[in-house]
Amino acid sequence: MTHLTLIKNADVYAPDSLGVKDVLVAGNKIVAIEDNMNVGGLGTQVNTIDATGKMMIPGIIDQHVHLTGGGGEGGFSSRTPSITFSKLIKAGITSVIGVMGTDGSTRSPQDLFAKVMGLRVEGLSAWMHTGSYQVPTVTLTKSIRDDLVFLEPVLGVKIAIADHRGSFPSTDELLRITSDVRMGAMLAGKKGVLHMHMGGLPDPFKQINELVERGIPHSNFSPTHVARTIPLFEEATNFAKAGGVMDITSGGSCAFSDPGEAVFAALESGVPTERITISSDGNGSLPVFNDAGEMVTIAAAAVDSNIQLFRSLIDRGLDIGQASAMMSENVAKSLGINKGKIALNSDADFLLLDDNFDIDSAFSMGRAIILEKEQLVIGNFEE
Repeated sequence: MTHLTLIKNADVYAPDSLGVKDVLVAGNKIVAIEDNMNVGGLGTQVNTIDATGKMMIPGIIDQHVHLTGGGGEGGFSSRTPSITFSKLIKAGITSVIGVMGTDGSTRSPQDLFAKVMGLRVEGLSAWMHTGSYQVPTVTLTKSIRDDLVFLEPVLGVKIAIADHRGSFPSTDELLRITSDVRMGAMLAGKKGVLHMHMGGLPDPFKQINELVERGIPHSNFSPTHVARTIPLFEEATNFAKAGGVMDITSGGSCAFSDPGEAVFAALESGVPTERITISSDGNGSLPVFNDAGEMVTIAAAAVDSNIQLFRSLIDRGLDIGQASAMMSENVAKSLGINKGKIALNSDADFLLLDDNFDIDSAFSMGRAIILEKEQLVIGNFEE
């Protein structure tokens, strides 16, 4: 028998505002959205939740989380640990894309794949990008194309550009990598993205622009950390206005007073809302280097920085639906996954927020994982 849950009187942002609605969930799908729903005649037990005074938004899709840890720039003791299921759900994340970081030697895409599959069992929607900072790219099958074709959770490849920790690939090398991503995705029925860690070195978009001129669509590139420096940010806004997407990091280095200022700066420069995405860089390393290039301190990025930034954007006057879309629908479209909406037949991934924009309840694939601020699902090996 399919489990039914009725959410009553929620102020729904789908992410566009729908007003106060009742939302019926059957199994893992949303099957009805109406003004006032009476389910007494369905002939089965319905779990009813009164959401009066609460906002419903799509669950956060965080496309850049170091699920198995990052770091390592200061030796073995500086490797950040694997993240827990509870940290993700408490941050409002119902879908996550795992990435590797600087270290493609002691970390592996095989380990990342295992973490992704484990999170799926525990209750989240999870995917990954193969690769790390370096070129040649580390993969599971020894082939970018085969990773995308034969491994369903693999959505693309992650590399580093314009960063002193990267491999400084030539434009031709990038062209071959992007071609493999495109062809592998085509064969697998995926969108395929080259997810690019953007560093702070000069001319960060030079190679990307060259590849676009050679015929690679803007949509195959996913540049992230684009508010790291002002010159990088300005190039990213030009890229987004030309048809690409720019990903602003909520929990990493930022040349602005805070990431919220970067979001408004992008909008004011003419970037359409739908071409801005936000990710946390959660659990990634935040090293600080001195003038000699030596690491002096390191910390792990918080995974809840997206929901924190969401609150900040609303406080500054951004429309709730626009802010939500940057962390849900826009991300889903950029990645080519069927997520990020509250609509008929969509996956039942959503958050209920109180009037302080704190998470009251969280549903992942129709399952309540947090209900009235009580965590109902605990990951394995968590205390």
